[in-house]
Amino acid sequence: MMTRTHSHKWTFPAQFRRGAFGWKFALPIQRLKEAVTEIRQVARREPVLAADGAVFLLEKLSPALEQVDSSSGALGTAVNRAIEALVPVIAGVDAPAPMRERWLGRLFDALQNDQMPYIERLGDRWGELCATPAIASIWADRLLPITARVMGADGAGEHFVGTSACLNALHAAHRDEELLALVNTARLHWWNTAGSAWTP
Repeated sequence: MMTRTHSHKWTFPAQFRRGAFGWKFALPIQRLKEAVTEIRQVARREPVLAADGAVFLLEKLSPALEQVDSSSGALGTAVNRAIEALVPVIAGVDAPAPMRERWLGRLFDALQNDQMPYIERLGDRWGELCATPAIASIWADRLLPITARVMGADGAGEHFVGTSACLNALHAAHRDEELLALVNTARLHWWNTAGSAWTP
């Protein structure tokens, strides 16, 4: 359940139900912009509530947009811009570790269920979303076994949605030797995090 307070009742959730939009992309883009604006406005006075709202919106994006025609790329661009705006809202708030862990769990579930995919770039910001090296290290440990297998020679043809999140978590946890070892032995030799490319 999304957190609410007496001071603000969210407007956007009713607009982002599963299959809420038809095939035209103009309306969902407009609704997405409005939702991001609402969340950023709330963040000025209630940052924890805003972060929870941002997580909720990201959870609901793919199911809500599943019927929309995305062939022009305009919708994907709008979603990427929303992610760029919402990640700092979630990452920058001073939240207790159990609350942040719940947020991360919800976001990872959303990544796993992102069929189109729309929100895959969240993985590229996972270390930032973890907010602390300690939490990033926990997530790196959680994702590393599957990531190492998929990136290695035995993982040919496999895909793991958590690969980018794992690499970013290792980076945020300052576990650079493990990160370099993983990338250096990988079948794929490119990874991007916050604008920096690792190309062994």
